[in-house]
Amino acid sequence: MPATTRITLRRGLAAAAALPLLIGALASCGYGSEAKNDEKKVAAEGEKLSADTVRLGYFPNLTHATALVGDQEGIFQKELGGTQLKVSTFNAGPSEIEALNADSIDIGFIGPSPSINGYTKSKGTNLRIVGGSASGGVKLVVNPEKIKTLDDLKGKKIATPQLGNTQDVAFLNWISEKGWKVDAQSGKGDVSVVRTDNKITPDAYKSGSIDGAWVPEPTASKLVSQGAKVLLDESDLWPDKKFVITNIIVSQKFLKAHPDVVEAVLRGSVKTNEWINANQDKAKASANAKLKELSGKPLGAKVIDNAWPSIQFIDDPLAATLQAQADHAVKAGFLKQPDLNGIYDLKPLNKVLKAAGKPEVSDAGLGVK
Repeated sequence: MPATTRITLRRGLAAAAALPLLIGALASCGYGSEAKNDEKKVAAEGEKLSADTVRLGYFPNLTHATALVGDQEGIFQKELGGTQLKVSTFNAGPSEIEALNADSIDIGFIGPSPSINGYTKSKGTNLRIVGGSASGGVKLVVNPEKIKTLDDLKGKKIATPQLGNTQDVAFLNWISEKGWKVDAQSGKGDVSVVRTDNKITPDAYKSGSIDGAWVPEPTASKLVSQGAKVLLDESDLWPDKKFVITNIIVSQKFLKAHPDVVEAVLRGSVKTNEWINANQDKAKASANAKLKELSGKPLGAKVIDNAWPSIQFIDDPLAATLQAQADHAVKAGFLKQPDLNGIYDLKPLNKVLKAAGKPEVSDAGLGVK
């Protein structure tokens, strides 16, 4: 074949590869509903890595803004080169873990409680935490006419997103430290813990069926827009005001077979967090644009402006706080004492951080040996 023909052919193929094929799907912002497949196929450019595609899962929540922005801005895809990114969105941790176990996704952004539950139920065989994504973004918001101080919570009805989820465990632990008694399973006791889907919590608050909620953003700020007041930011309960709210997990099978792809996604996450922290207003708009694409409706300006500052976008998975959250779940009766040894493999992340001139992060003694 003449050289000019080869060049023309390559250019034609490159032009064809640049045409994106988008298959959209809607997903709500609440916990507890079924997974929605976005399956957004972005034309990949550059050298393909060891896998043709990588399937990424995340929630359409602000605490997953690293994933929202990294997807929206094409940062993940740029790092993946010729390996295609395929996205699925979820509204509950258990459904994302099920997808990972069923080999429907390879990598996911997810909260600490489902990470712990998934790892322990599989006896340490299904996943590894390979990075962090966000800290904070959880608040206790209340009806100021009924609740003026923390002691006023006694006898009141307070919502959490789901039985045994990350916020439910945190609230039960806080109640226990106050010396109050609540049955973890029923939610009955000195405080009534009402498990309520995040997507309907604002309506429950508006109707008066709950007096407040211990919830992540943007649900907390949605309640504030209805007149609720922030009584406590969960960050204030943690050392250095940091605790993991979003991890990056990967199936052990995929990590072993495609470490280069995992590194590329982690590079994308690190670069996304760097961009978010350097461009707060643009990042906020980017996350909201992605939420609009996924749910059909963006967050109101007041809601997102109030919610955004309470979330820290960081690469450190804050492993010590994961152990503490596991201990809280044990105290609440949701878990037997778990063996979390090996839940982390931070070698790929630390390789990425070192190459970027950033400090390495610790697995708090819970990494693979």
